[in-house]
Amino acid sequence: MKEIKVSDYAGIIMEALRKGILLTSKADDKVNSMVIGWGTFGINWSKPVFAVYVREGRFTREQLDKNPEFTINVPLGDFDKNIIAVCGGKSGRDIDKVREAGLTLAEPQVVSVPAVKEFPLTLECKIIYRQKQELELLPQDIVERMYPQNVPSTNPMANRDPHVTYYGEIVAAYIAD
Repeated sequence: MKEIKVSDYAGIIMEALRKGILLTSKADDKVNSMVIGWGTFGINWSKPVFAVYVREGRFTREQLDKNPEFTINVPLGDFDKNIIAVCGGKSGRDIDKVREAGLTLAEPQVVSVPAVKEFPLTLECKIIYRQKQELELLPQDIVERMYPQNVPSTNPMANRDPHVTYYGEIVAAYIAD
C-alpha cells in the first residue's frame, strides 16, 4: 500500500470520474460497490472532503445510512469493463456484486470499508454531513433530464429520485496493492 497526497492525483480522479469510478460501502457484513459519475472533492470545514451523490432509492444509500463510511476506488490503467457493467447496472440488494464482478478486496487503513484492488487509487472517507437535494431548487431543464418523474426508482440511470449528497472527510488515501 502506497500512501498518496490526494491533490497530486486530483486530475486523475476527476478524469476517471467522467467514465465511472466505484463508491464502496459496507453494512451488515455486506460489501457493495456502485459506479458513480458524479462527485466533488475539495476542502470543506477545513477538511479534505469527497462528496458523493446517491439517489434515495439505491441500496448504497441504505448502506451509507447504516455505516457512515465509504471508499472511493479509482482505476489506474486498464481494467475489466465487466466491473462497470455489474456495479453500474445491477443492485446490491439482488446480487453479491463483489463476487459477480470478480472484485478483490483489500483491508482498509482507517475505515471499515475495504479498498478494491482492481481500482487501486483509494480514498477512505467518513461521512461528516449529508443533505437531500431539493428538486424544486434546481433549474427545470435539469429536473426534466435527470429526474424524470415518470421513471421509477428502480431504473439504474435517471429516475424520479433526488440524490442525497454525502460529504466524506478523506481520512486516508493510497494505492492499494
